[in-house]
Amino acid sequence: MYTKSRKLILASAISLALASISGTTIADTMSQDVRSARQESQISTTYSLSPYLRANDLKVSVKEGTATLSGTVTEDVDKELAKQIALGVSGIENVDNQIKVEADYVSPPRTPGERSFGEFVDDATVTAAVKSKLLWSKHTEGRKMDVDTLLGRVTLLGAAENGAAKEMAGRMARNTRGVLAVDNQLVVDDSKPISSDDKVTPVRDTTRIIADSWITTKVKSTYIYSRNVESSDISVSTKDGTVTLTGKVGSGEESALAIELAQNIRGVKSVDATDLVF
Repeated sequence: MYTKSRKLILASAISLALASISGTTIADTMSQDVRSARQESQISTTYSLSPYLRANDLKVSVKEGTATLSGTVTEDVDKELAKQIALGVSGIENVDNQIKVEADYVSPPRTPGERSFGEFVDDATVTAAVKSKLLWSKHTEGRKMDVDTLLGRVTLLGAAENGAAKEMAGRMARNTRGVLAVDNQLVVDDSKPISSDDKVTPVRDTTRIIADSWITTKVKSTYIYSRNVESSDISVSTKDGTVTLTGKVGSGEESALAIELAQNIRGVKSVDATDLVF
């Protein structure tokens, strides 16, 4: 009787131990599966955002730290880029690069207007940049303007105070990085807009510093968004509404554009570009 009870206890203990081991194994497997799924998603998303790889139909699978790549690209350098991106993801130790290189490869046709994830992100970025430039401009302040971007083509909707303001809005949009074309559908409306001068035109000296800082930031950001101005080569400072530009530009046209963009920012009284050389 004693022996039988002892065997039952031993059998129960073994059963519990096996169940514990099995549960731990399942948990570890699930954890590894989740980790692999995240790594696959990270690699695939990076491919979608890359201007060099997004047009290629690349596939990624990850298992226990090894990424297997497949698909077709047109150049060896793109195949190598895909490998390096995968290796840059945390936890990826090895890459089985099965991507084929075919010089005459053409990606599958898509439905007109269809956008990849990368193109969607590009369009959203362009829209945000154009909206920001319109918001900061003294020519378009207080006006309701909508911006829509589809595959790099920007449509402007809403109202402009006059023809000059409408033209300026179109120019700002066309000069934005990533913009391929602009459909300027703004309607001229000479009714008085809601003024926002008080937000950027301070009364006391304590707020003057804030306003000058705001202007400097917006001028720099406008240069970053603009494709025809090399922002890294131009230094910007502002004092009492006067913007000073220093540095080197590539041509007289770039210098003129840099001055125009600065003059366009709300709160700017004048622009000193004496030390802006080319």
